[in-house]
Amino acid sequence: MSAGTTLAAVVREAGAPFELRQVELGEPRGDELAVRVQASGICHTDVSVAAGDFGMPFPLVVGHEGTGVVEAVGAAVEGVAVGDRVVLSFDWCGHCRNCADGRPTYCYENWPRNFGGGRLDGSTALALDGAPVHSHFNGQSSFAERLICPAHSAIRVDSEIPAALLAPLGCGVQTGAGAVLNALRPEARDGIAIFGLGAVGLSAVMGAAIVGCEVVVAVDPNPERRALAADLGATLAVDPGAEDPVEAVRGIAPHGLQFSLEMSGIAAALQQAISCLAPGGTCGLVGAPPVGTRFPLDVHEILSFGRRLQGIVLGDSVPGRLLPELVGYWEEGRLPLERLVVTYPFGEIDAAIEAARSGRVVKAVVEMESAGA
Repeated sequence: MSAGTTLAAVVREAGAPFELRQVELGEPRGDELAVRVQASGICHTDVSVAAGDFGMPFPLVVGHEGTGVVEAVGAAVEGVAVGDRVVLSFDWCGHCRNCADGRPTYCYENWPRNFGGGRLDGSTALALDGAPVHSHFNGQSSFAERLICPAHSAIRVDSEIPAALLAPLGCGVQTGAGAVLNALRPEARDGIAIFGLGAVGLSAVMGAAIVGCEVVVAVDPNPERRALAADLGATLAVDPGAEDPVEAVRGIAPHGLQFSLEMSGIAAALQQAISCLAPGGTCGLVGAPPVGTRFPLDVHEILSFGRRLQGIVLGDSVPGRLLPELVGYWEEGRLPLERLVVTYPFGEIDAAIEAARSGRVVKAVVEMESAGA
């Protein structure tokens, strides 16, 4: 049953441009919400999926850093009401072993729920000219003025934080800051090296500053990103094109650091992130190279020094706990998201995506209410 129409950025086939089209929007089911979207961040994963890299079905609406206001609630939904302000995150089943253990980012049904192109029964929330348009991408498909999402993907927010700053919490900021605060959990006496200073890496820098890590090494070839990292709390910024990051780390910590994070998806950087660790240190792998990417690993680097290589998805977070915590840090002035975000009207989504893809801006965010017709 249709609940009306909404403006959405539709990708008709892999590699096709984003088309702003009026599409039909269904009614929320019993465990779903209808949300009027105010803003949505642009993430590299959105661009990759639209290019066909993840094998998702088309036509499709992507977007997974949305925030907005609840317009309607399903009959079985509790704890969320019409008019509530929410930030949106991923979907999970809630009953598998990992979900029951508080690890929803590793839900056994993660792939079909977030990358299946619709609900588990194959239905979609969107249609164009009577034909289905795939939805529910990462629990939301937020490149639209309105959407349908699972109720547990929406986290209530009681704060005056601007929508453009709230939106990136759903993925990029949650992933980077969460990798530090929630997954690795360093102490103030610890040191950490962060390889790659996109939105995720810079969020990790801010997370390390919140902890008060004694040493925070930020590695990136972009001088503007290194300067920004220093402003956000990095104690040393390294240009990997000018010096070996491992040697730079050893210059200030001869035995290595307790933690590192690889955010770039570059195999050579992953090796450096492992090599700069102290005995017993942990490298968090966050950057996502193309599927099938391999890198040579010196087993001696892991085994003989008791080092660990830990994959981290979305900061190992439980969104209902971590996202309000991050909002609180912003309110305290300890998570200056405004240093990362540049906004664009929804009608200029192509410009926003190009700015994000080129690295000209750290975090591009489209604002739906300025989309116009």
